[in-house]
Amino acid sequence: MKPKRYASDKDLSRRYGVCRATPWNWAKAGTFPRPKKIGPNTTRWDLDEVERHEAEQGGAQ
Repeated sequence: MKPKRYASDKDLSRRYGVCRATPWNWAKAGTFPRPKKIGPNTTRWDLDEVERHEAEQGGAQ
């Protein structure tokens, strides 16, 4: 079993060329996977879910 891979808002902002708030706004609007709370002060996106979403959308957001 492969280890989980996670992406921060900073990682996603670089990936899509948007500001750090944009992935949060997409998730809130329901057009992007929701982030997961992985620690008391840490929230990240499951990279497998993000890549699956990209494949369904035919590429970048």
